[in-house]
Amino acid sequence: MKKVLSYIAYVLAYGFWYAMSLLPMCVLYVFSDALYLLVGRVVKYRHKVIWKNLKESFPEKDEAELQRIECDFYRYFCDYLVETIKLMTMSRRELRKRMVFTGTDQMNVLLEKGVSCAVYLGHYGNWELITSLPLWVSEKGQCCQVYHVLENERFDKLFKQVREKQGSICIPMAETLRRIIDFRQKKQPIVIGYISDQAPFWNNIHHWLPFLNHDTPVLTGSERIIKKTQQAVFYGDVSRISRGHYRCDMQLITTEPEKYKDWEITDEYFKRLEKTIQRQPELYLWSHKRWKRTHEEFNLRYDPETGRVSLDPLEEILKRKNNQ
Repeated sequence: MKKVLSYIAYVLAYGFWYAMSLLPMCVLYVFSDALYLLVGRVVKYRHKVIWKNLKESFPEKDEAELQRIECDFYRYFCDYLVETIKLMTMSRRELRKRMVFTGTDQMNVLLEKGVSCAVYLGHYGNWELITSLPLWVSEKGQCCQVYHVLENERFDKLFKQVREKQGSICIPMAETLRRIIDFRQKKQPIVIGYISDQAPFWNNIHHWLPFLNHDTPVLTGSERIIKKTQQAVFYGDVSRISRGHYRCDMQLITTEPEKYKDWEITDEYFKRLEKTIQRQPELYLWSHKRWKRTHEEFNLRYDPETGRVSLDPLEEILKRKNNQ
């Protein structure tokens, strides 16, 4: 019964998504404007999280300016939703107009030489449109993106269909290294995107750095994979040119990642991402609980003798420490 209901939900979701995607962009933006009134004015979706993130990230800004950024974020977030809906049936010609890539000439030179390329990205701008990168790079390279698998298999399949429409391949996070090695063995250069600004789990925290006025735990797995497989490293600097139109400047960081010390590439990525966010702060995903794990709590959970991080409830950890 559960499988039947899941299938029905999938069919309805697919049908709704497909039908909506056939509407012109100007009509979808009318839906976006109406959705903004509901989400940003009435419901105030995740307002507490957004406001806390903005206030802590920009202590130099006054309340009026923070309110403007929050309102602009809500407007942009609604645009992001309808633009992603349109992605299902958007033509290649329209995609090339709406997401323009620059700096891919350097990437193409490397791909022609058989060198794979890594692209660091953030939850900034419409990251779903980045899946149109195959329209801009050499056919020598296979484009891929690392993604988090959805629990619902049918909905996972639906999102993969949309993201892979232009020829890019979705690689589950847990399979990243294995799949990259498979491509290397076949002598197939790739361009692989890493959205690496998520909050890592406690037991995956190995590095902290200053980011948007926070002491921030960061994912380091991307850098380890990049060094192990010797990928040239790029940063995708996204900007919004006008409503529904974006540019992504592929900035080369290095072609020799193995020469960098541990976490130097990660540090450089976050420095560039911070500059991007400061330029157009409303385009960042402020509704995400990016700083829910603090250094103070990490120190409480970390056991220097075993080198492990306890995943027990914090109350139990504090009780044990008090009894020692």
